[in-house]
Formats: sequence, C-alpha cells, structure tokens
Amino acid sequence: MKKNNKITPEGTRDLLFEECLTHRAAQQKLAEAFALRGFNEVVTPGLEFYDVFDPERSGIAQETMYKLTDKRGRLMVMRPDSTLPIARLTATRLQNQPKPLRLYYTQRVYRSNRGLTGRDDEVMQSGIELLGASGRRADLEAIVTAVEALGRCIPDFRIELGHAGFFRAVASGLSVSEDLREDIRRSIEAKNYPALDAILDTLDDSPAVSAMRQLPRLFGGEEVFERAADLCVGGAAGETLNYLKNLYRSLSVLGLGDRLIVDLGLVQRNDYYTGVVFSAYVEDCGDAVLNGGRYDNLLETFGEPMPAVGFAVNVDEVAKVMMEHGGEKKIFPPDVLVHGDSGFEMKALSYSSGLVAKGRKCENSVFEDRAGAVSYARSRGIPRVDFVSETIETMNL
Repeated sequence: MKKNNKITPEGTRDLLFEECLTHRAAQQKLAEAFALRGFNEVVTPGLEFYDVFDPERSGIAQETMYKLTDKRGRLMVMRPDSTLPIARLTATRLQNQPKPLRLYYTQRVYRSNRGLTGRDDEVMQSGIELLGASGRRADLEAIVTAVEALGRCIPDFRIELGHAGFFRAVASGLSVSEDLREDIRRSIEAKNYPALDAILDTLDDSPAVSAMRQLPRLFGGEEVFERAADLCVGGAAGETLNYLKNLYRSLSVLGLGDRLIVDLGLVQRNDYYTGVVFSAYVEDCGDAVLNGGRYDNLLETFGEPMPAVGFAVNVDEVAKVMMEHGGEKKIFPPDVLVHGDSGFEMKALSYSSGLVAKGRKCENSVFEDRAGAVSYARSRGIPRVDFVSETIETMNL
C-alpha cells in the first residue's frame, strides 16, 4: 500500500522562507488597515458544528465541507467560511455589545474542491464584518476599507460592483423552477453565454428572458446603468439599479472611479448576499483576490436579525501577487556566526545574546572546531565569524 508520508494533500502546500515572510507581511498590512478603520480582531474556532454552515442558508454545498464527528457523535466541519462563525459569535457572546460592531479576522478556511485543478482547499483569509449597519454609508465604508487594505499590498487592481437584488428582481419574472433558476445564475456568473442561451432558448420570449440574455454582458463603466435601465422589468430592478448607480458615483467622487467596473452579472455563489456585492481582481490572476457584499438576512438565522456588510481577502493570492511583482520579503543571512572554542560554549551563548540585544542577527555555531564554523559561514553567505575563547577574535569573510 502506497504511503503518503512525503506529500501534502491535494489543495494544500508548504510555505518556505520568503513565502512565509511575504504572507506575514500581507497579513500585517491588512490588519493595520482594518484596525485604523476601527475594526477589532476576533478569531473563531477552526472546528465548528455543521449546523452553523447549513447549506440551506449558507449556500455552501455540503460535499465541499471537510466533515468529522466529535466524541459524542455530533457532526462537525473544518471552518469553510468566516462570515457565518462571526454571525454566530455576534448573536451569542457579542449580543449585548453596542451596534454597529466592527470586527476583523485573519484565519484559514477549508473547502474540498474535487475536480477543480489549481484550487486550494486550504486558504488564508483576512477580512472585515460591519454588523448592525445598513444603507449607503455602511456600504461605502466597506468598499473604501477594501480598497485601502488591498492598496497596501497590491498597487494595481480593479473593483467590480454589482447588486444581488438586481438578478433576483429580473429572475422573478421567469416562470421556472428553483433548480433551473440556479442553473441560469451559474451560467451568468461564469459568463458562459452558450450555456445561458441553451437554457433560455427553452423558455417563451418575455422581457425577463431578454433581460437575462443581456445580464452577463452588462459590464463596464457608468454607461452600463443606461443600458440596464431599458431591461428593468419591475420596480425592484429599477430601485437596485438606482442604488448601485448612486454608490458608483459616490465612490467616483472619492477618487476611486479608475478602479471601478460595474458588473450586473456579478451574482455571488453564497445565497446570503442581499444587496451590493463586490470583488477585486488583479491582472493575470484568474480568481478574485477579494469578495464581499451585503447580507442583511444572515443574522436572523441565528436569532439576532440585523443588517451587515463585509468582505474577505484571499491572503494566499495577494502574497503570490506580491512575490510576482517584487513585493516579497527577502531572507538575509545572519550578520555574524558566533563560535565558542571548547570550554567557552556558555561564554559564546552569552556573547551572542549581547549581540541580539543590540539588534544584530546572529547564529551560534554547533561545530566542534573553527574550520567547520568557517566552512558553514561561507556556505550560508554569513560575512563574519566571531570566535569566543579568552578573547573575542573576528574573521571577516
């Protein structure tokens, strides 16, 4: 039987040296941006009860969750999402805290992406949740915070704006089953025009069907709102369009217009989104590096109804982009290698502690003789060796 003791599971990987430093730098930059906007850090368990992520309300397919049972036989999962545990936390331990709550997190999520080559099953996420705040001001704060945070790590990216309510309003005019409606949504999300046309060709012509054909093509600048206005088949569609238009203009006034793209085909997978949705993309990076939106109904499922908006950054993708564009952190060799001659090992350790206290990066030699220490220093690119005996001797390499 083949052993798997020398490989990592599919969808996971080791991080080494510069990768670790760059990941840590990305996390710190994001956390600083969130804290400066008044958000406080929380951490939720890596293991949660399956009920927290009930597919009926989370939109997370149960087959994508890593499941296990506890000692009492209760079904548990490795955390596949951060928003739902924070909703649980808000409805319980933070129930009596003044609202709105501003929370941020940096933690891993786990999803099984069988059959999707290149997708990670383990992802480091960092994000915010603004809970107990509705309307334009809160949506603007969330999007501006996303731009500020991402801008600390990546200089060039675009933000795509959409509205979950627009698709729902247009789709309400279709006389189709929920399963077929979901197939339409998936085709629009993937901008799979042939698949979408194949479904819609089976339906009778109507304003709603015509609007659905155009939805994934409603992508661009402010002109999209004029094109979409002709497709509004009801009051709800027009209301969501006007809201998004005003939001777009407000963000443009803030100087973010060059980063913004309107995408009315942006229909997120998670069913809990109710209002504005947004994603961030970087050139040559296929998947979004940030996803977010408004989810006003989610807290109700935990017994504490309140509006909320938030987003999550894929730290792994951000760090990868940083490394590809020269933003990675470099590993430098120690400034000095300290070698204690026989009988002077304790003195050498004390001496190296003094160097560290002064801010010098140093290693202690584990070799028995000076020749071994010098050979090692040369192989590592360490520029100096200090030999400790009755006196301190320095060799510059």
